[in-house]
Amino acid sequence: MLQLLNQFDTQLFLFLNGLHAPFLDPLMVFVSGKLSWIPLYLFFLYLIFKSSNGRSQIILILLFVALLISVSDQVSVQAFKKVFERPRPCHEVDLQPYIYMPGGECGGAFGFISSHAANSFAIAGFLFLLLRKHFRWIGYVVFPYGIIVSYSRIYLGVHYPGDVMIGAMVGLLIGWLIFLLFQFMQKHVCPQQC
Repeated sequence: MLQLLNQFDTQLFLFLNGLHAPFLDPLMVFVSGKLSWIPLYLFFLYLIFKSSNGRSQIILILLFVALLISVSDQVSVQAFKKVFERPRPCHEVDLQPYIYMPGGECGGAFGFISSHAANSFAIAGFLFLLLRKHFRWIGYVVFPYGIIVSYSRIYLGVHYPGDVMIGAMVGLLIGWLIFLLFQFMQKHVCPQQC
């Protein structure tokens, strides 16, 4: 069964990675960059400021966002990459002639799960739950952000679709759990201050 899933994942990867166009190459390299999304993060910060109940709540939210990113990143590496040790497609010698890699960099040895997907979907899930009462349209911003970041990893040849899909699900789960912890903190630990 696992071998069949792996074959399907490989075929899907080769198909999706093969859907490339020269004009998309620089865009996908940019989208996959860590600093590329700073303007969007500043926009999210603005929305947090606009929807919060004061400085204490803003500080609490920012602490939880930092916790969210730390947990998501560490879970993707420690609980998945170091446990499953599934090589990235770009490290598979048999696949290398068929992979399109406009970024030219393969990354670390292991790719399951995608940290980019886990982190972006953890942020998307948390912000969706946090801001949806104030901004009903927020899902139309945060989830496409997660999808674009995740797809860029397949386009650049550094992750299988399974790495990205499971990474996105893990990220959403982490985003939800951190949001529940945030709600608990607001309700029971500091109901008047935050």
